[in-house]
Order: sequence, then structure tokens, then C-alpha cells
Amino acid sequence: MNKTTKKKRVISDKLWLLISLCAALLLWYFLSLGKTTGRSFPFLDKVIPAIQTMIDRGAFWKDIKSSLLCVAAGFGLGFITSLPVAFLMAWYTPIQKIIMPWINFIRNIPALGYAPLMVIIFGVGQKPAIILIWICTFMTMSITIYQGIVNIDATLIKAARVLGANDLAIFFKVICPATVPYIITAVRLGLSAGLTTLLAAESTGAQAGIGMRIRSLANSFDSPPMLMYIILLGIIGLILVKIVDIIERKLTAWQEKI
Repeated sequence: MNKTTKKKRVISDKLWLLISLCAALLLWYFLSLGKTTGRSFPFLDKVIPAIQTMIDRGAFWKDIKSSLLCVAAGFGLGFITSLPVAFLMAWYTPIQKIIMPWINFIRNIPALGYAPLMVIIFGVGQKPAIILIWICTFMTMSITIYQGIVNIDATLIKAARVLGANDLAIFFKVICPATVPYIITAVRLGLSAGLTTLLAAESTGAQAGIGMRIRSLANSFDSPPMLMYIILLGIIGLILVKIVDIIERKLTAWQEKI
């Protein structure tokens, strides 16, 4: 792809993004005019001032900080623990037979189902929220990374053995590089799982946070700030996805792209 074509494509992508944004704003505006939807979807003229309202209450930045800390800590624990577990399950069949049924069992239970258990065990505050996000991200990432490892082309491993590579060399020279795209996918899915679990996680007695605030505002039917927090959660998710995309381009530059 030459520079001119690439430049045209960038302009086209930006144009489509603008069209998409305008269409979303138009739909939002019409929803704000409806009798049944207007209360749930107040337009920008009410949502934007809600930011200043929450700042004046001393809640806005506190909520963002608390939620980002919970997601970062929970996701970090999930990533650190899922990597060795996924590799061990792929490398040793007995470990896979023991662990996999429990991962499949727990990941099919909604986070709200065992959120009260986290409160009973760890008390109220950020700790049960972090543990809950850790569990959900661990389940998602361990399965994704495991599937990536077992789907590696066996020919690569056989070729390495023919050339005299031992298990350690195969692991670092063949398995790890081939698994990088799947690890990136696992990171993307893990971040999504962490954000979607945030509402349940911060219902475990959290004193601040986006999820806690959404539930609190929903109970008081205060739609403008509630919708603002929902949009904010989506924006944070988009930013995290963009960061992962940048990392992916750096680490998988060797892959052919369509």
C-alpha cells in the first residue's frame, strides 16, 4: 500500500468516524425528545453540566480514580495469574483436566452471583471489588491464551525438534512468539471483562467508583449524571482499546496484515 492510498484511507476512516458520531448524536437527540425515552436519555445540554455538578460534589475525580485503581489491580492480577495457568494447562494434560472444568464452571456464573460472597470474605471497600475483577479477567484470559497455545501449528514444534531444540528452547523460541497475538487478544477481552464487571464489583460496599455511582444515581432517578457516567465508562474502554491496539502493532509488526 503506497503513501497516497494510505493517506486516502486515513481521511476516509476519519470521515466515517465523523458520520458515525453525528448519527449517534442525532439518534440521542431524538430519544431525548420522546415521552418515554426523554427521561432516560437527556441530551448534551443536561449531561455536560452534570460533570460540573459531580465535580462540585467532590465525587467525579474520586470515582474515576477509584474505578481505574480497581480495574488496573484486578486486571493486573488476572493477567499475571492467567499466563502461567494457561501455559501449564496447554503443556500438561493432567493440569488441564483438573483446572479447566472449574474455570468453565465459574466463568458461567454472573459476577453479581458471587459478589456478596466477596463482601463476606473480604469485607466492604475496594478489596472485594479488586478480587471480583481479578476472578472475571482471569477466567477470560486463561481460556483465550490456552486456546491460542493449543492451536499453534504443530509443524513449527516438530521442525524445531528436528533441528535439535529442547523443550526450553521450543518454549521461548516457538511457543512464546506464536502466542503473542493470542495474549494481546486475551488482554483486550480481559480489559472488557474488567470494565463490564465494574458495576457488580463496586456494588460490594465500595465508597466511590463509577459503578457504585451509577447504581446510586439510578436509585435516585438522577438521569443526567448517571448517563454521563455510563458514557464515561465507554470512553475509558475506548481509550484502553486504543492503547492495546498500539501495543499490538508494536509486538506483532512481523505479521502480515490484510
